[in-house]
Amino acid sequence: MDGPAGPVRNVPNLITTVRTVVAVGLAVLAVVGDSAVLTGVAIACYWIGDMADGLAARLLRQETRFGAVYDIVCDRICCLAVAAALIPLLPSMGVPLGIFVVQFVVVDLVLSLSFLRWPLLSPNYFHLVHTQVYRFNWSPVAKALNTGGLVLLVVLAPSPVLPVAFTLAIAAVKLASLVVVARIPLAVDLPGLRAASS
Repeated sequence: MDGPAGPVRNVPNLITTVRTVVAVGLAVLAVVGDSAVLTGVAIACYWIGDMADGLAARLLRQETRFGAVYDIVCDRICCLAVAAALIPLLPSMGVPLGIFVVQFVVVDLVLSLSFLRWPLLSPNYFHLVHTQVYRFNWSPVAKALNTGGLVLLVVLAPSPVLPVAFTLAIAAVKLASLVVVARIPLAVDLPGLRAASS
């Protein structure tokens, strides 16, 4: 099935579907069985699958706006499932995990979907609109820090103080980015997009 958003049935979307079903299924089993091992495997499936679907989209030239939105939504589903599995295992880290969930599932969702205001395939091309917003939110380093940094802190930190500070800092960056994005003019006024489309 094709449409304005591009083909829906493609390899990247299949990977997104599989990694979401597997990660959520493992997270549910982890909650039921109170299993740290299954929680770790669920996190790994989420992260590896998230990297794999994006890589497949670029290598196979199957990037679509539908695929980008689908990936963004599935990331939030996986995040909620993993957080639900982590909190019973690490109840002292409930506050930073709760802050992260609100930041990622609400604030970052709106920010990530803002690419739809311009003729971009995904947030990976947001540097054409605003370099700094891209660098702090969708560059490879920013993506790794956003979720990976918190999980490492939650697992390794002796108290929730540092993870709370980290999640609040990330939330501040996301909120500031939303303010900046809301003030950016439409695509026709952006030289980078005009040059890329000509």
